[in-house]
Amino acid sequence: MRNGIDGVGPLWMHLGHAHAIAAAAAIRAELDFETVIPAWHGNAILPSLGMARFPGAEPFSPVVVRGVSGSYFVSNAETTVRLPNALDSDAPGWWGIRRVRSQVGAHRFSLWLDDLDPYRGLYEPVPPERLPGKDLADWQRLIDEACRLIAAHLPGLARIMPVGLASLVPKPQVLFRNPSASTGEAFGSAVVGLPADGASLAETLIHEFQHIVLGGLLHLVELYEPDPRERIYVAWRDDPRPLNGALQGVFAYFGVTAFWRALSRVGRSPRRSGFEFAYWREQTWRTLQVLRADSTLTVAGRRFLGDIAERLGPWRDEPVPAEASTLAAAARRDHLAGWRVRHLRPDPSVVAELAAAWLGGRPRPPATLDATDLPPTPVPDGGWSHARMDLVRLAIGDTPVSPDGRSPAVPGATTADFAYTGGDFVEAIKGYRQELVADPDRPASLVGLGLALCARGPHPAARALLHCPELVRAVHRRLRDVPRPPTVEQLASWIGQLVPG
Repeated sequence: MRNGIDGVGPLWMHLGHAHAIAAAAAIRAELDFETVIPAWHGNAILPSLGMARFPGAEPFSPVVVRGVSGSYFVSNAETTVRLPNALDSDAPGWWGIRRVRSQVGAHRFSLWLDDLDPYRGLYEPVPPERLPGKDLADWQRLIDEACRLIAAHLPGLARIMPVGLASLVPKPQVLFRNPSASTGEAFGSAVVGLPADGASLAETLIHEFQHIVLGGLLHLVELYEPDPRERIYVAWRDDPRPLNGALQGVFAYFGVTAFWRALSRVGRSPRRSGFEFAYWREQTWRTLQVLRADSTLTVAGRRFLGDIAERLGPWRDEPVPAEASTLAAAARRDHLAGWRVRHLRPDPSVVAELAAAWLGGRPRPPATLDATDLPPTPVPDGGWSHARMDLVRLAIGDTPVSPDGRSPAVPGATTADFAYTGGDFVEAIKGYRQELVADPDRPASLVGLGLALCARGPHPAARALLHCPELVRAVHRRLRDVPRPPTVEQLASWIGQLVPG
């Protein structure tokens, strides 16, 4: 309600959730009591316990909860539901919030799978979405796999994670993504999409646990002064982030880096773990260095980030396989260039000067590329495709194939993307050139051409398209209506003469 999200039902229904929390606490404390709680379409939630169901009830109605000598009941005018002794099990008129348990040696994990509570998400209330039995079995299997990995390779984390991660809100699988979210105002809970495998879930659980820990810490100490400006590049988002979002990401991906480092060191899934370790250690370090120089940090914030740097810094010198290093470097260039072309707007005076120099036939552009960027804008100029990264992860990972034995389709992947990730850079260059003829503004094609040219060796067009693609596109737009306009590649080669190699 503080955020103004209260439109799903009447105000009394939202306020009544506090009564439902009190009733759940009274049941856990084994009290005798009676109170009134709200029911939404006949579903009356007792947070962390389960939901009494009254089919056919009004959209918003009150029900009575009472406890008598250790027995508990939820009633409306027509029906009474008696809560079972094992509250996480189902009974007539009752759905329990089910729990998944996993034990690995001395490490015990216990996670609620909350598919019922209307406030289990991050925004407006949502109706219950009961997991079918097969999905529940999949979650149990994947949680077992993830817990085994964490306990075997990060035992220190395995000891403390059960304290700070207690509840998962399950969501459907999104191929090639590990969608998840949490908030500092719901300590111990995370929204998580069904992952493809146990390693993906382990990565996500660690990621969200780090968010939860930092969310708790921020209730206790100020690490930065509020600054809502969306200005910082981060590798885990396609939009500029404010400092608080970037800080959360650094701490989360510091944990992710530790996980893949541990797997890489023991040679588990070596291609996948080597790539992920090489990729995330550098991406996290880059943002960490930007944050450490930010003037809004408090003394505690500088100390906090300094401690992360002491751990993360030496990891950058640890060896990884050559393939992992090469792929990770290309993936970093891919994402950063894609972010630049969509969120940076070059200084119009620089664009005009370069366009005039081209039209004047100058063999080299003016040496004025040092300050071509204005502050980033959160409004993107064009869409972005993650197809190249998805294809790389598909090639080096353990992505399960479909029942017919075929690899899953990669959304948005073009013929040029397949050629590039398959190592056929000549065909990739041809493909991206064709894409730019059809649409010279397409960010993924601009960056893809730069990557494919770069893969064949030093090239001025590659340097421009990877280091300042927003400038290449802006100047090209100015020149499209002139007689005999240049191609994107011709203009990039000209501008790239002034870009450091």
